[in-house]
Amino acid sequence: MAEHLGELAELVDTAGGLVVGQLTQQIDKPNPATYLGKGKIEELTQRLSDTDATLIVFDDELTPAQGKNIEDATGRRVMDRAELILDIFATRARSSEAKMQVELAQLEYMLPRLQRMWSHLEKFRGGIGVRGPGETQLETDRRLINHRIRLLMGRLEDVQKSREVRRTARKGQFRASLVGYTNAGKSSILRGLSGSSSIFVEDRLFATLDPLTREIHLAENTSVLLTDTVGFIRKLPHDLVASFRATLEEVAESDLLLHVIDASHPTWEEQRTVVAQVLTEIGASGTPVLYVFNKIDRVPEAELIPLETRIQNLVPGSVFVSAVTEDGLEPLKRALLAHARQRRPLTEIRLPLSDGKLLAEIHREAEVIEQRHDADQLVIRARVDEALAGRLRSQGAELSLE
Repeated sequence: MAEHLGELAELVDTAGGLVVGQLTQQIDKPNPATYLGKGKIEELTQRLSDTDATLIVFDDELTPAQGKNIEDATGRRVMDRAELILDIFATRARSSEAKMQVELAQLEYMLPRLQRMWSHLEKFRGGIGVRGPGETQLETDRRLINHRIRLLMGRLEDVQKSREVRRTARKGQFRASLVGYTNAGKSSILRGLSGSSSIFVEDRLFATLDPLTREIHLAENTSVLLTDTVGFIRKLPHDLVASFRATLEEVAESDLLLHVIDASHPTWEEQRTVVAQVLTEIGASGTPVLYVFNKIDRVPEAELIPLETRIQNLVPGSVFVSAVTEDGLEPLKRALLAHARQRRPLTEIRLPLSDGKLLAEIHREAEVIEQRHDADQLVIRARVDEALAGRLRSQGAELSLE
């Protein structure tokens, strides 16, 4: 419970608010009318008066009726966790695509809550122009919002098609995606591997919304297209997952997922489960996963070896990295190279000595291990992907897997 409220406080801080207190209640099931029990609502109202708080944030999603009833009882603005996350996404969106995705999620969240929001305008803002919206205005707003939702969905479908075209063009390349709980250090890893100082990194929740892809050189003619994606979080709003589907399809189409986990976080196991659930929801549960335990520099030295031993027993093959220490990402580079080489098996290629054009193509696109003469043939041992192997065979080269 304390960890969950701590995370909610971080979300409030990210949104620009200041937490002045917290209130919990243990009940079998939430009150259908006011979420909290009557006595807790009275206690909450008194706490609001004592602290001069202007906003109440609930860690769970409230129904439209619950939100309205709590506002009526306390005289304060109420937000639930879903609305708070949507608000943060709205301030973090930079690209036109991200802005459309967030707007769509906000509108779909808002639609069933319109009546409460109109009441909120009348009660908490007041003034000319909001003295009773009336049923006609509500219906007009519903119609306008539904029209805007259809418009945004159409535009995002166009974005999805353009992404499919780009993915098709990159089909022969090894593609990996960084996924994980928000603030696990995905952007730091991408910046460390690519050497690009222009990649935005901040020690805050949801620092990155827009997917960013960089080509990472691993060895001779061996590289990976690595994409940073939006971070996940516990109770991520369904509307948000749905509107970001075009972006998240990039994850499902990857050859490998790098599931980044903050090894220093006390609830990393719960965070790992949350990410796995979202991956299942977006259809990426069948993609191979490499677990990357980040921020090992923050784990006390005496605890690190026992932690690594426990994790290797739980998730064999995991790698342990730090994006802020020298050579801290080398284990991940080696693991990526091993996965890339699995896609490019060691192959013996035989071709005529005179075929300089084919030889140049092999050196340009394959990872050449050895080259020698055998009578009137040139024999090359190289790591070759399926696409290049097909082209070489069609041009008369002889290939055999080792």
